[in-house]
Amino acid sequence: MVIKNLNPADEIGASAWHIADQSFSVLLDAGLHPKLDGKGSMPLLGEIENDHLDAIILSHCHYDHVAALPLVLKEYPQARVLMSELSTHIIERVLHNSANVMKRQRDELGILDYPLYDNKYVEEISSVFEGLQYGERHRCDYVEMGNMNTPTPEIQLFDAGHTLGAAGILISSNGRKVFYTGDCSFQDQLILKGAQFSDVKADVVIMETTRGAHDTSKTKDRAREIRKLKEAIIEVTQRRGSVLIPSFALGRTQEMLAMLAGMISDGQIPNQPIFIGGLGRIFSEIYDGLVRKTHRHLPDLRLTKDLNLVVQKPDKINSLRFNKPKIFVATAGMMNENTAAHDLAIRLSSNPINGIFFVGYADPSTPGGKLKQSELNKPFYFSPQAPDLERECEMRSFDVTGHANREELLEWLLDTKPKHVVLAHGESDSRAWFTEKIGHHEVDIQVHNPGPGESVVIP
Repeated sequence: MVIKNLNPADEIGASAWHIADQSFSVLLDAGLHPKLDGKGSMPLLGEIENDHLDAIILSHCHYDHVAALPLVLKEYPQARVLMSELSTHIIERVLHNSANVMKRQRDELGILDYPLYDNKYVEEISSVFEGLQYGERHRCDYVEMGNMNTPTPEIQLFDAGHTLGAAGILISSNGRKVFYTGDCSFQDQLILKGAQFSDVKADVVIMETTRGAHDTSKTKDRAREIRKLKEAIIEVTQRRGSVLIPSFALGRTQEMLAMLAGMISDGQIPNQPIFIGGLGRIFSEIYDGLVRKTHRHLPDLRLTKDLNLVVQKPDKINSLRFNKPKIFVATAGMMNENTAAHDLAIRLSSNPINGIFFVGYADPSTPGGKLKQSELNKPFYFSPQAPDLERECEMRSFDVTGHANREELLEWLLDTKPKHVVLAHGESDSRAWFTEKIGHHEVDIQVHNPGPGESVVIP
């Protein structure tokens, strides 16, 4: 068996893994790199050997895991596309949004490669998406491989707890089991329950390492972090300020809305409009519609009914009046230019009564990352639109990630006892932490850390 890393950069980026043996050829995830532009953001599809792909299996519907799917299908139109049944309700929205963003970036930034695909093509391929239930054993028939006496692979998905529809993927073939964690969360979130990986048995694990360099000794208590975030929001509203929470549209936004719904219900903050992005509203409606099919808490909560959600249009930011407290859950976690989160940050930063609260990762090179590193009352480069922004407002970060902590992943890996682990989806220092800690335990697990385009051969 050969496992190849198709991420074009040696960091978190375009998640894509090719796995092949004598009986099948499968791609796990097909993301675009969020920090790279044009064709350079694509997975290394030219590294797929034998010019054949039986199936594409998606772990979840975040941009860096699925946005290249239409490009892969252009190259391999015969490939089946498998994902959790829950993800089939989300995937088209993500791909349409990706096409729209690329078109806008071509016009605004002059990126001539864009769009890499358009909305018409997304509609054309949507009919091939297949949804699987968690736990269901799905036998694949790959007639093109030629040897009909070889047992075909069996696919089984496990709830990964990361976001709606997220799945760990187990592939069983020729007596060998390969498990891909995708992005996962072992802790319960406010809405979603944690990953259900306890029954996984695997010889090979391809494991995310996102938080390998993150010391969670002070923030591992998720309930405490949520409590601190609530207290910060209450303090801002009591001093008549406004709150901005930059959040990714799928997952973080719904978590924050659930928290705010509880705060309003408990009388901790006044019942008021909650301003969100249009895509965040769409995904919240999907969360509500699938409530009975999901491993979740708060089954009676309906985000779009229990909250007064108002879609904030980016072109109306400059005309907003802040004569009373407002709460924004802006669906652009990195605060890139031409987003509501970016423009709101500029407006709110100048007033000390306001608060900007981060609840997830923001790459240091993005406007959001620069804001997180800023010092009070000291000008800093935010973006070309605000090259010398001076932050006077309160700014804090709260560790309420949707990713598993490194200690949780390590404990799960040691309990699972695979023969091989392939480190994935992490910066170099994150993967180095796992390599060191696994070595310290003196277990019989061979650690592999392939770079872009590199392969791991499993005998």
